[in-house]
Amino acid sequence: MKLLNSVVGKLWATIILLVAVVLMILGLFLLEYIDMAFSNSNDVKHLFIYTGVIGFSLTTFFAFFLSTKITQPLVRLRDAAERLTRGDYDARLDYRSSDEIGALANSFDHMADQLQNTVRDLNHEKEHLSSVLRSMTDAVITLDADGRVILTNPQGERLVQEWGALEWSVSPSAAHGPEHDLSTGQDIGAPVPEPLEGVFHSVVRESKELTDVIQVHQGVWSVVMTPLYTNQQVRGAVAVLRDITEEHKLIKLRNDFVANVSHELRTPLSMLQGYSEALLDDIADSPEQRRELAQVILDESLRMGRLVHNLLDLARMEAGHLVMKEEEVNVTNLVKRIVRKFSTVTREHEVTLHMELPAQELLIQEADEDRLEQVLTNLTDNALRHTPGGKAITLRATMAEPQVGEGEPQLLLQVSDQGEGIPAEDLPYIFERFYKADKARTRGFNGPGQATGDAAADDATLGGGTGLGLAIVKNIVEGHSGTIKATSTVGQGTTFSIRLPVRR
Repeated sequence: MKLLNSVVGKLWATIILLVAVVLMILGLFLLEYIDMAFSNSNDVKHLFIYTGVIGFSLTTFFAFFLSTKITQPLVRLRDAAERLTRGDYDARLDYRSSDEIGALANSFDHMADQLQNTVRDLNHEKEHLSSVLRSMTDAVITLDADGRVILTNPQGERLVQEWGALEWSVSPSAAHGPEHDLSTGQDIGAPVPEPLEGVFHSVVRESKELTDVIQVHQGVWSVVMTPLYTNQQVRGAVAVLRDITEEHKLIKLRNDFVANVSHELRTPLSMLQGYSEALLDDIADSPEQRRELAQVILDESLRMGRLVHNLLDLARMEAGHLVMKEEEVNVTNLVKRIVRKFSTVTREHEVTLHMELPAQELLIQEADEDRLEQVLTNLTDNALRHTPGGKAITLRATMAEPQVGEGEPQLLLQVSDQGEGIPAEDLPYIFERFYKADKARTRGFNGPGQATGDAAADDATLGGGTGLGLAIVKNIVEGHSGTIKATSTVGQGTTFSIRLPVRR
């Protein structure tokens, strides 16, 4: 049955039928001449039988010949075509013949070569594009016309997952969630992320590229979304998102820095101008008054000098240009020296200064003693300005247990006061430059190198009234591979805790 359905089978049956018809026609025309040529009727039958057998044999041989020349190449062509459809682009016929079948086989092999080259080039382009997308630091998200995510790079996938885990107000796309393909059991695509929904609809509606800045919780993202076209119809959009959180913070810090420096310079400049004009106008009636005016001018100029000096120091530290002297430091002697330095001024303000040290000496193998003295001086000065008379300040140094993940021993330095304390909402920001907490907690005094009167009282930060002390302290501690934190209770006091590695 299979043979009859083939081209050769049909051709073979046609030839047999044709031979049979020819024999029947010959028999009818030669019937009247049989008696003249043959005396026996059996000879006639034998003649027709021999003729039929010879004709059948010839047609069968011809059919198998055609099968070799036509059917087998066609079957091989069919098998090779099926291999191509399954993705086997190495399928070839390698049939050598000068007839039409040979020409068809050569065309098929040429087509397979071109198809293999085309697929290889497409795979190379796909791998190249995939490598480019994976290496991009920006997030790339491709959406179809319905707002479903169809392609992302790793950064985009992470962003889609993070934003998908957040709670948003219910929107049509977010409410339906990913569509489910019943035939494959896979999700067709996640809905457009909520922060991109407005930009996506605008791009599809206006059919043009749009740029926007979106904020998601504490992150800020720059978005460039471009429509994708098919036959002049928008079939989706591709969005490129860049994390500009740090840039946004730097811009804000720069603006705040300019505003704060302007504010800090305004007061001493005003006082310099006012007292200078008073001297020029001979308002002072006596040498004592003139000396007092000159002293205020000197104090304010020194204050401006400290501000500029601290700004330069802080800029060098934050740029990584902080030079440390690597030497062994005796922390016990350092704490005692700080206590001696502030003993006189604490007595003047009726503040008790304690120190708590272990029996054995505390040593740090590699540290900058001058920088550590600057840290303790600033912290003690800050505590003194926030501690009222009759209260106490404590300097404490001891060996601390290593923190989780740290195997090396650490040294703990603490400066505690019994002042008004710092509100909990201000604690995360006290190490920022120029940050001012409640100014009511500050009182001026004639400390070592400090401003006096209202000028000092106007500053709620340390560092000689420049508002940079705690920022400098944090940079110095981190330059020693250490950490600093503050704990405070309003009305009870504040404690600054510094952890420094004994060996770095």
